[in-house]
Amino acid sequence: MKVAILGASGRAGSEITSELARRGHEVLAIARKPEAIPAAPGVTAVAGDASDPAVLAGLIRGSDAVVSALHFDVTAETLLSALRQAGVARLLVTGGAASLKVASGERLIDTPDFPEDWKSFAMGGIAFLAALREEKAIDWTFFSPAAVIFEGPRTGRYRSGGDELVTDDAGDSRISFADYAIAMADELEQQRHSRARFTAAY
Repeated sequence: MKVAILGASGRAGSEITSELARRGHEVLAIARKPEAIPAAPGVTAVAGDASDPAVLAGLIRGSDAVVSALHFDVTAETLLSALRQAGVARLLVTGGAASLKVASGERLIDTPDFPEDWKSFAMGGIAFLAALREEKAIDWTFFSPAAVIFEGPRTGRYRSGGDELVTDDAGDSRISFADYAIAMADELEQQRHSRARFTAAY
């Protein structure tokens, strides 16, 4: 596939870029600082600002899918507008875990231990997902990962879920950045969560 990745120089974006290139996809890696994007066969790094839908549409036109690894200061409507203008029918978004439900039935963000200084960023992701759920034309997927993403090995092993936080036997919700990227690449290729949210953790 030809895949455009937004925010390709960031931690998640660079891992996803590398994983898709490893699998033989043609990757258009878009970032404000393209020089920070790791070089790899099949990866074309370009400068781009995702906050302008018309400019972004020009960059992503011809792609089979767009993967957004951007912060949520770029709204869902901005990205959806760019995809509509470009005629791209598929959007995958790296989100957060805050709106996943825990064993008590409440959202992770509403639990007592959720850090207060993370809430404003987390609410951006929650609003983004809510906007996607109103979208009927573009085939979107929102990836809410484990509660903790860490530097670790690429094992190729993870468990996926829907709206509930996935935890291990100790009650922890964790995944490495490398396996996080594998989960996103698997979703791109297998398309198991069309117009839906999914999660992945060990």
